[in-house]
Amino acid sequence: MSEITITKNNFDTLVMHSDKPVLLDFWATWCGPCRMVAPIVAEIAQEREDVLVGKVNVDEELELAMQFSITSIPTLVLLQNGQVMDKLIGYRPKAEIEKLLDV
Repeated sequence: MSEITITKNNFDTLVMHSDKPVLLDFWATWCGPCRMVAPIVAEIAQEREDVLVGKVNVDEELELAMQFSITSIPTLVLLQNGQVMDKLIGYRPKAEIEKLLDV
């Protein structure tokens, strides 16, 4: 499955009511480390059918960024049943992101 663009309009339906864990990638177009982590997140989205992977552009979705207290990007947030399970801030290698998903 590919990554899904998450907005305030689809957040409740896609994230809060997901029967799978959700990995949210908070990013921005101008962010160098975000561009470095993006291919890793895309790869995980393709490989992991058991996880929904969403992308949140912090410049376009300020409300969501504030809701999750995003102060630095990239930030990866893992949610399960609508609850934040874990968070990674900054560039991380694929193995570390996959370890986050193995809950």
